[in-house]
Amino acid sequence: MYIDTTLYTGRPEDCTGRLEKEVACYDLLDSLGIAYQRVDHDAADTIVDCEAVEEYLGANICKNLVLCNRQKTDFYLLVMAGEKPFHTKDLSKQIGSSRLSFAPPEEMERYLGVTPGSATILALMNDKEHKVRLILDRSAAELERFGCHPCINTSSLALSMMEIREKLLPHLGVEPLFVDLPDD
Repeated sequence: MYIDTTLYTGRPEDCTGRLEKEVACYDLLDSLGIAYQRVDHDAADTIVDCEAVEEYLGANICKNLVLCNRQKTDFYLLVMAGEKPFHTKDLSKQIGSSRLSFAPPEEMERYLGVTPGSATILALMNDKEHKVRLILDRSAAELERFGCHPCINTSSLALSMMEIREKLLPHLGVEPLFVDLPDD
């Protein structure tokens, strides 16, 4: 996988060829005064792909999983440390929703404007009707800096979790649900 090893501060100087949804992330972060660093790379679809990017980014890239119940009436965006394994039973107990599964790609696109491999906390800006509930695992919520994609998986950003929690989420009207997922 190709990685541009330059750590950029802020948005690209020239956004030609960048997707509108990626540029919208930069616009939102800039409007809220949230600082970020950026690394560009080939598509990083999985957390394993992201591990190579972390070295240059200087931040742990979190897993961002879009989940739903069996009836596809309740949707969740789970943000958790990348190295933690995910077991639905651990989460289901804590949020009182059984039969969780990964949301279908069309639902991810419909509610968050992202495709599989590009899910991110920043995509909540596209959920104007608040159909997706944000779930933060405490280990991720307590990170000083964390990494995520800007709604496309060919770039990764390093952000302050404190700024996300104190600026971005209130701006979007999002109240996270905190959970404690096991490390094993």
